[in-house]
Amino acid sequence: MAHPKRKISKTRRDKRRTHYKAVAPTLGNCSNCGATVKMHTVCGECGYYRGKLAVEKEVTA
Repeated sequence: MAHPKRKISKTRRDKRRTHYKAVAPTLGNCSNCGATVKMHTVCGECGYYRGKLAVEKEVTA
């Protein structure tokens, strides 16, 4: 297995890791009801995805 010949300093290690960061999810609007939803996911309000019914939602009256 590879073995480092020299110690990597904390500064050099941390410079390499600067690109690791959390990214906010891309949000869009549901084409059916207009609710804000995460892209490429089924709408939690109405159950539609890309204009088609994907999940049957129970109607509570």
